[in-house]
Amino acid sequence: MKLPRSGWVLVCLLSCSALQAQAGASQQELLLTAAEVALAKEFSPLPEPRADPTNAVADHPGAALLGQALFYDPRLSGSGEVSCSTCHQPELGFSDGRKIARGVADHTRHSMTLWNVAYNRWFFWDGRKDTLWSQALAPIEDDREHAGSRLQVAHLLVDDPAYARAYAALFGGLPELGDSARFPAAGRPMWDAPEHPHAAAWGGMAAADQQIINRIYSNVGKSIAAFERRIVSRRAPFDVFVEGLVTGDADRLAAITPSAQRGFALFVGKGQCLFCHDGPNFSDGEFHSNRLPLGEHVDPGRAVGIHQLMSDPFNLRSRFSDDDGRLGRTRLAIAPRQPHMPGDFKTPTLRNVALTAPYMHDGQMATLADVLRFYSTLDNASMADPSGEQLIQARHFSEGELVDLQGFLESLTDDALPAGLLAAPESLDPAGR
Repeated sequence: MKLPRSGWVLVCLLSCSALQAQAGASQQELLLTAAEVALAKEFSPLPEPRADPTNAVADHPGAALLGQALFYDPRLSGSGEVSCSTCHQPELGFSDGRKIARGVADHTRHSMTLWNVAYNRWFFWDGRKDTLWSQALAPIEDDREHAGSRLQVAHLLVDDPAYARAYAALFGGLPELGDSARFPAAGRPMWDAPEHPHAAAWGGMAAADQQIINRIYSNVGKSIAAFERRIVSRRAPFDVFVEGLVTGDADRLAAITPSAQRGFALFVGKGQCLFCHDGPNFSDGEFHSNRLPLGEHVDPGRAVGIHQLMSDPFNLRSRFSDDDGRLGRTRLAIAPRQPHMPGDFKTPTLRNVALTAPYMHDGQMATLADVLRFYSTLDNASMADPSGEQLIQARHFSEGELVDLQGFLESLTDDALPAGLLAAPESLDPAGR
């Protein structure tokens, strides 16, 4: 059908309007000052994780596959029902969506996300572990989490042919553990409960046999760490926006909303959030008072965690560190000199923070809006230590500023992981055979 002249004019007007709208969307106004642009470039891109000299298989594909299988395997728990993925579910930001973590029983803290754990210097809310591989070992023997034991895990590796082959390819052949007198089915050190069957079984072993099991157990942690080092978020909309700041590409500059731009300006300006949430991983990796309202139980946080770290048999100075303790001799020599008050906790990353509700070490903040409003007003906040840092002060954000800050935090969401990492692998052969 032939359109009249007026029809063609209407079509042209509509087409031009659509093109103008598209151009407007891709040429979004830059709202940041030159100083704010310079700061934005310091927050992105996130570099590759540093090598871990304490873990010889940290970036080995075969170790990552073995670690992935172990991560999703409930047989590492005493009940056979709890795996690492129970508290670190991929679909919930590698957290669990609960206020307080629950494995075999209720914990006392919220599950931390595993996104970008490869960038951490200390682990757990209180920093009681100093490597990703030693962190992976603690939940297995925690009675609230897996309630398993290192002897149980060693027997699992020996008895499962696929695990035994994968382990041997990485660390050498496993020893025979069939002698139940030398190697009981389950057991672990339990200094606080020497009457426990696990403690009794472990205590009855020869010291040399204990070290055989400890070596296997540490290698399990190193394999799980190799998998967890792949859980990386580094290209959220904010990162694309920063690429636009560097290249001038209009489409990339439109990756975040004007509200998110204003939120970033507040983040580095009025909010002073960057003093703790600094750098491309949006965390300084250290410990601060979060000023949360105190409940009946005061969690000591880093004040106790540092002592647990120094006595940990798998810390950086141990015989199980693959750099012969070199890193530990420097890092652990300095750590105890940094004073910490009860209630100091590690600064979490803000990458993918929109996926990991609820928030804080005890999960008491249900939403991001709750967190932002708390730090705006500090209503019912705990007292700041008069002899310590005074970083956290009420910022008195307007309602619009709170919306903008949340928009910025949501622009840090990049939960794109290969589907092959979201469940146990089909094969432990890196070649896929």
